Amino acid sequence: MSARTDDLAVSLFGELFMADQLARNRISKALPKGMQLSHFSVLNHLARLADERTPAQLARAFHVTRGAMTNTLAKLEWAGHVHIRPDWDDARQKFVAISPSGRAARDAAVAAVAPIIADVVTSLGTEKVRSVLPVLRELRLRMESED
Repeated sequence: MSARTDDLAVSLFGELFMADQLARNRISKALPKGMQLSHFSVLNHLARLADERTPAQLARAFHVTRGAMTNTLAKLEWAGHVHIRPDWDDARQKFVAISPSGRAARDAAVAAVAPIIADVVTSLGTEKVRSVLPVLRELRLRMESED
């Protein structure tokens, strides 16, 4: 790689990391009291799937350790936002599903963060956002395939 390519790569990832940090901070502040970004992410994922998942499947989907996912799920279960049940065929495995309370908490979180996200898109311009999405998607897919 040339020095110019290296500089471009460093600039790209620097901007991605900073944008990620700023977005996480802004969204975290807007979430309902007591909800963490990791909780919202899992609830949103389960709500979109409308199906059960194992903790291992969720850990893989979020690229976190099983221990980290177990910790998040324990907090969500304590709050009544997910139901965790044993696999009736394999007692070593569990299944996680979003509860009605979890769906309501997810919906409240979406209502809180949607205006922030919409404002960013509006201020950037929808055409600019549409034009950058394919590049970001391809970057994500390449990064995922290297995992």
